[in-house]
Amino acid sequence: MSTHTTTPPGTFDARQVKQDFPILQQTVHGKPLTYLDSAASSQKPLVVIEALDAYYRASNANIHRGVYWLSEHATALYDEAREKVARFINAPDPRSCVFVRNATEALNLVAYSWGRANLEPGDTVVLTLLEHHSNIVPWQIVTAERGATIRYVDIDHDGRLRLDQLDHYLRTERVKLVGVTHVANALGTINPVAEIAARAHAAGALVLVDGAQSVPHMPVDVQALDVDFLAFSGHKMLGPMGIGVLWGRREILEAMPPFLGGGDMIREVTTCGSTWADLPAKFEAGTPSVGDAVGLGAAIDYLTALGMDAVRAHEREIVAYALERLAQVPGVTLYGPTGEDRAGVVSFTLDDIHPHDIASIPDSEGVAIRAGHHCAQPLMDRLGVVATARASFYVYNSEEDVDRLADALQTVRRIFGPGA
Repeated sequence: MSTHTTTPPGTFDARQVKQDFPILQQTVHGKPLTYLDSAASSQKPLVVIEALDAYYRASNANIHRGVYWLSEHATALYDEAREKVARFINAPDPRSCVFVRNATEALNLVAYSWGRANLEPGDTVVLTLLEHHSNIVPWQIVTAERGATIRYVDIDHDGRLRLDQLDHYLRTERVKLVGVTHVANALGTINPVAEIAARAHAAGALVLVDGAQSVPHMPVDVQALDVDFLAFSGHKMLGPMGIGVLWGRREILEAMPPFLGGGDMIREVTTCGSTWADLPAKFEAGTPSVGDAVGLGAAIDYLTALGMDAVRAHEREIVAYALERLAQVPGVTLYGPTGEDRAGVVSFTLDDIHPHDIASIPDSEGVAIRAGHHCAQPLMDRLGVVATARASFYVYNSEEDVDRLADALQTVRRIFGPGA
């Protein structure tokens, strides 16, 4: 990783950071690549790419099953990656950090394992209109099976949660679990998770947090938040695709049945039945993505060296600049809150131009943004739009990237806008 000696302590220069990312050194359509879709998937620094390469060149073996050196070495690397994850989120016990493919699988694990074992007819699961589909669809399936009900917490006109509605559900219904995104992937709203957890626990409910958009972008401490489950993905935090994490309170995970059955998750198998291995193996059936775990560990090292407080400070600055700069483009409507509870995601529409058309012109200028419903169709319905365009920022983005997007949107107006 590059050293950032020209910036004050606790900060970094995004232009220097960008040099650590090989993919960002290329041109697209003859223009320098400006990547503004990190909420979907982040790019990878060279140190992560090299960690993956080194693992497969020198350390690849199946873990936990061999007494030979290579297997033991691969097992040590896998366990070391889990310890890095635990430190990164301040988890008290690494064994409560379960490796999965992504946040979606982590959320499904909770729904299918905990939900099927604990939900009964008449129970309620409370979600929010800010949720990604991965924290809605599994609960729709499981509550339908179990005869339970889902309630949704609405948002106000700024995109913040109506906590009065949460209080109403907690007071009037038998709420077993509250599922909430820490940062809304479509609006950038940072939800007050610690406050939500306190209210839910007071009513006897558990709290499941989708941290896919928060863990990569700000300090996240599961003990300080006092939640029961946290799910996040490696590919959104500079790590490889194919690795994610479910953290859960150990006593809850130990009481949950397995999610998948097969090798490595058993203690003993007979023709009459099976018993389960201890955590985390109980939830890690089959051969795991060891190389991806090693890559995630390298990504955590990189982010730790930058400093998560510095990552968050950089994000505050660039999103504030983006909101100001994009507001100067005639016809732009911005969605989501302003202020300290806004993460580095900016969703917008431009006149009555379809978001896919909005995104196509910046692409011709080398600027990559996303257009669509962002796996948040209930939220789009609430906003009264079919889709939005979305720019999302990370450690390698600078104000220059925002300027290139704003200039490209002016071109969009000239091509598709009123009078075009």
